[in-house]
Amino acid sequence: MTSQVSSPAEQADGSDGTDAAVVGEQRKPGGTKDVRRLDRVIIRFAGDSGDGMQLTGDRFTSETASFGNDLSTLPNFPAEIRAPAGTLPGVSSFQLHFADHDILTPGDAPNVLVAMNPAALKANIGDVPRGAEIIVNTDEFSKRAMQKVGYAASPLEDGSLDGYQIHPVPLTTLTVEALKDFDLTRKEAERSKNMFALGLLSWMYHRPTEGTEKFLKAKFAKKPDIAAANLAAFRAGWNFGETTEDFAVSYEVAPAAKAFPVGTYRNISGNLALSYGLIAASRQADLPLFLGSYPITPASDILHELSRHKNFGVRTFQAEDEIAGIGAALGAAFGGSLAVTTTSGPGVALKSETIGLAVSLELPLLVVDIQRGGPSTGLPTKTEQADLLQAMFGRNGEAPLPIVAPRTPADCFDAALEAARIALTYRTPVMLLSDGYLANGSEPWRIPELDELPDLAVQFAQGPNHTLADGSEVFWPYLRDPQTLARPWAVPGTPGLEHRIGGIEKQDGTGNISYDPANHDFMVRVRQAKIDGIDVPDVEVDDPHGARTLVLGWGSTYGPVTAAVRRLRAAGEAIAQAHLRHLNPFPKNLGTVLKAYDKVVIPEMNLGQLATLIRARYLVDAHSYNQVNGMPFKAEQLASALKEAIDG
Repeated sequence: MTSQVSSPAEQADGSDGTDAAVVGEQRKPGGTKDVRRLDRVIIRFAGDSGDGMQLTGDRFTSETASFGNDLSTLPNFPAEIRAPAGTLPGVSSFQLHFADHDILTPGDAPNVLVAMNPAALKANIGDVPRGAEIIVNTDEFSKRAMQKVGYAASPLEDGSLDGYQIHPVPLTTLTVEALKDFDLTRKEAERSKNMFALGLLSWMYHRPTEGTEKFLKAKFAKKPDIAAANLAAFRAGWNFGETTEDFAVSYEVAPAAKAFPVGTYRNISGNLALSYGLIAASRQADLPLFLGSYPITPASDILHELSRHKNFGVRTFQAEDEIAGIGAALGAAFGGSLAVTTTSGPGVALKSETIGLAVSLELPLLVVDIQRGGPSTGLPTKTEQADLLQAMFGRNGEAPLPIVAPRTPADCFDAALEAARIALTYRTPVMLLSDGYLANGSEPWRIPELDELPDLAVQFAQGPNHTLADGSEVFWPYLRDPQTLARPWAVPGTPGLEHRIGGIEKQDGTGNISYDPANHDFMVRVRQAKIDGIDVPDVEVDDPHGARTLVLGWGSTYGPVTAAVRRLRAAGEAIAQAHLRHLNPFPKNLGTVLKAYDKVVIPEMNLGQLATLIRARYLVDAHSYNQVNGMPFKAEQLASALKEAIDG
């Protein structure tokens, strides 16, 4: 969905994750129900894996994006394809934070919880603050279902939920009743209860409905009866909200017209933005895009998306395993393509030998690592930042490569372009470190104009580049550009440019096999010098009050860290913030920045990997603040930790 925003501005309050504020109240014209204006809302849909919570959240998000709110999402689902129904491990949820101003995170705690069964209620109630609204599907609160998750008595009747605003709604019964005229079994009708819930919430928050109705018609175009049933359930949910006395108030959250620069916007997830960034890079480089990949959570969406774009010269190869995927990609790089392989942490481990080969061959290759919880298979659907040291050192020998990390879902587009720039300019594999939080989360993205994209044009070697002592002209594949230290890129089949490739050490210049100790020492050092010399922007520091404490982040911690910094500044605290996109090489001014502060705090979703690198490189006593529970930081949690650092 796209929307137009017409006035640039930015609001930097500390609102991420706090309670929604009522900014106005009015009587709905021609009706009897109140309409309250809020500046932001956090909603969490939760249910069984088969209840369609991800689809429900996605549709609510799309309509919110088309309405013009700023938003941030957090899908959360189990790794099992289908965990046992009604169990705690089988609970799937989707959290959406939307507002009339600039926001940065999916929010710390939901203002509204939609619980489709007892498992969903029990799994999520600990995150719901007192006073919040809970919409409960009472039809699922059978004795057996409650016992399955450890409820000895119904929480709807034992007083344990007295501190919340409870809306008991028999969603299943109402859905079946709404579809009684359709030729469906009860079980088939029950599957539409998520659309009933979506309709109710759409009424409750004045969301547009046209996009969802169009989506349902398209999704079930080959099954018109199912499409009609879902539409009927969706409309029944809307009408229920309009007529029931249990919902006496509806809410409005105005568009965030002042939060964004002028432009055309759409809601986009990190993996989709990254896919579009790769396509844009190939077009800007005028190179075919080749993806050699093996499906792995949470990177598979990139393979799925790129496979749809053959019209842009994209070729996707789903290999039999991770090693074959990167082998094919490296072959495509040798053949003159913009080559990419996508994976997660376990796949990087399998690809490490071929990444080392790409370092030795000095060919451009993008290795996209969508990080997840580890080690081994770990937590496939949960997020983590624990592959940084693997990206930096996880190969045999001295095999340096650049590392780039996006900071938000939309920023994945720009990070892909930047990774391609480095790979093509310096003839090197590049590691792009996203993670599950960015990959599955979404936010508004301004669609760039073509003239805003970088020029990535590549010059292939066309003929001999060296003259021997006898005057004959030859092609030396390892004769380097004096500025970038990049070697020539010679497409196979170009007459006169035949040259050897392989994993054994090369002789400087000629590329011949060499076991000479001095040559090996030279080649190791020159490959390192090439990476160290990559031109990356200086790190920018946000320090409006002359703080003595700096919080340094990287990757997906940007949103929570920035939200925490806003909170502290709103409370009168002075704190500086810097965020790294380039992790190898580090920006040239980073050492100077770090030494300008008395304290440096580095929050990471690992046990201190960037902090280890910073301490070793700059001899700065950086303090780690770490979390490895598979979930992103909460703004309030970080604000408390940073306040302690300031006061300590």
